[in-house]
Amino acid sequence: MALDIVIMAAGKGTRMKSRLPKVLHRLAGRALLAHVLDSTQSLAAERTLVITGHGADEVESAIAARGVLPVRQMPQLGTGHAIQQVVPHLGDDGTTLILNGDVPLIAPETARALAEACGGERLALLTIELPDATGYGRILRSGDAGGGRVLGIVEHKDATPRQREIREVYTGMMAAPTRLLKQWVMALRNDNAQKEFYLTDIVAMAVADGVPVVASHARDETEVLGVNSPLQLADLERRFQKRQAEALLDAGLRLADPARFDLRGSLAHGQDCEIDVGCVLEGQVRLGDDVRIGAHCVIRDAEIASGAVIHPFTHIEGAKVGAGALVGPYARLRPGAELAEEVHIGNFVEVKNSTLARGAKANHLAYLGDATVGERVNYGAGSITANYDGANKHRTVIGADVHVGSNCVLIAPVTLGAGGTIGGGSTVSKDTPAGQLTVARAKQLSLAGWTRPVKAPKTPK
Repeated sequence: MALDIVIMAAGKGTRMKSRLPKVLHRLAGRALLAHVLDSTQSLAAERTLVITGHGADEVESAIAARGVLPVRQMPQLGTGHAIQQVVPHLGDDGTTLILNGDVPLIAPETARALAEACGGERLALLTIELPDATGYGRILRSGDAGGGRVLGIVEHKDATPRQREIREVYTGMMAAPTRLLKQWVMALRNDNAQKEFYLTDIVAMAVADGVPVVASHARDETEVLGVNSPLQLADLERRFQKRQAEALLDAGLRLADPARFDLRGSLAHGQDCEIDVGCVLEGQVRLGDDVRIGAHCVIRDAEIASGAVIHPFTHIEGAKVGAGALVGPYARLRPGAELAEEVHIGNFVEVKNSTLARGAKANHLAYLGDATVGERVNYGAGSITANYDGANKHRTVIGADVHVGSNCVLIAPVTLGAGGTIGGGSTVSKDTPAGQLTVARAKQLSLAGWTRPVKAPKTPK
């Protein structure tokens, strides 16, 4: 049966107090709307339409590569008015599934069950029972016990005190027979307190037309929670991170404190990996077996091989760390950094677009940019590769077993021959021979009779 998906993303999000459109605020590193679109990918819809309004240009730019059709709602006159805008773009039969762009954690299984509950013949509402239903539309049923047929939905602001005691609420998501949905939304009226066209009014229309109205129940509260304020966004972030942490723990990952761990992407890990508190993992991160990550590290789009240890406060982005390597504390691996087995990168060392072969060491206060470093190289404290001439980047090649003394400047392009030693404090601008000591620094002088300048005495006021 044909399936159309409509995602409502036109709201201003006044309570967010932000210039950014509400659906582009981020949860676990991705826009709220992106989460919803990801959840619908497996549903094989014939078309997906996103209703835009406030910040339409930004929202449409963000989804331009997703293969969805944006439809603008200008001005925003309610949820029913929003669906009126997509009517010309919907098919003639089948099911239309309506989701919300600010409800990011709807599960694909829940969305699929909602569409199946409709089946192109029934109006299906996604509902849930909440202990505090403030702000939600209440499900009205026949009979005092609340277990009868669905008769309608009343918005919170239009509900009577007794109706506000109802705990079963409408989540803002539904599935309707497309042919009937078109008829119903075009017949909506705005004779309510807000002078808006409510999509929920089609429930009464379905009842009047003898179309069955059914409720499809969400699995848990978290997947139907919407975001309307920074507080709600923060609450949903912690709920989502807790869910991810529990899944990782079930898979064998050791987290020192699940409440102090953030995954903003995906994490694949081997056996016996440990992650201390305060770590943030972004993008795609892969850990081998027996990896240990210290407290307060930020790791993005990285591969860390078995047995590696990442000490606290290290930042890694777009890098590869070899088996048994030691990195940090306070180290930074930038994109293109590739460390082989048993490499040591110490405190306050930065590595960018460089490869370090097995056993190479840069243990403190150093910079390696655009460099190829051989096996067992010892790179001294305070040394840097001067890889940028103001216009272009140049490469430094350091042969195996080279010892670079402290406070050296290697001016690229330059090659240091294997087994050589660079004396501390040298500025090297020419290739150096293998196996030899190279010293390139000014001659030391001591001047007899020289006196240090003395400040003139202050004149009394």
